[in-house]
Amino acid sequence: MLKLNNIEVIYLNVVKVLHGISISVDDGKVVALLGANGAGKTTTLKAISGLLRIEEGEITEGSIEWNDIRIDKKSSVEIGKLGIVQALEGRRVFGHLNVEENLMVGAFSRTGSKDVKKDIKMVYEYFPRLENLKHSIAGYLSGGEQQMLVIGRAMMSAPLLMLLDEPSLGLAPLVVEQIYDIIKKFNEDRKTSILLVEQNVRVALNTAHYGYVMENGRIVLDGSADYLKGREDVKEFYMGISATGAKKSYKDIKHYKRRKRWL
Repeated sequence: MLKLNNIEVIYLNVVKVLHGISISVDDGKVVALLGANGAGKTTTLKAISGLLRIEEGEITEGSIEWNDIRIDKKSSVEIGKLGIVQALEGRRVFGHLNVEENLMVGAFSRTGSKDVKKDIKMVYEYFPRLENLKHSIAGYLSGGEQQMLVIGRAMMSAPLLMLLDEPSLGLAPLVVEQIYDIIKKFNEDRKTSILLVEQNVRVALNTAHYGYVMENGRIVLDGSADYLKGREDVKEFYMGISATGAKKSYKDIKHYKRRKRWL
């Protein structure tokens, strides 16, 4: 469904952030885009959703296709109408609105009140906590509750492809597990494709079907989730696990210096 073909991105006509990125997301699959801070993961999502222009970024080479339609020249509004929705990093709720009003914002481009009401009920089934808080002001929710709301609001747009940016950021491990269980169930129930940007490699690969590893604006490794979980470099650099299976201390700087053994 989604194909990025040798995408290059430059900010302010000076800083090149992406250097020939090629990835794909098949229909109904969850794909993880993994890497450290500054690797170019969020820029990749914004290139897809059309939000680069807001930050004076530009796709200078390559193309992006969605169901055989080229979208890299389209506006973010046009891309959204095609069924692509991005949940931005940082739990960006409308803090002055209550929970249900935030969810309704996600359905602003839809018609048919019956379908919208049905989907609000659907979101509450995935996130029962939100139903209990539906009249609460979103700005006063906990971090985990706000992340649930952001994902629920994206669900309300009836997406064909969801772009999720760091859904685990700043959350307690138990809340992270709960949110990823819901992401996985939503994908299985609705067959919605998901491109997931994440630094928490373990939970991402336990959810995804396929994954890409990024470093310095390039794809350095890709494969099935099981393949990536078995890679020694992935385990060592992103999970902190040595070849013997023991966790290692990051105080040993020399050991964790990149050996550039990606194939």
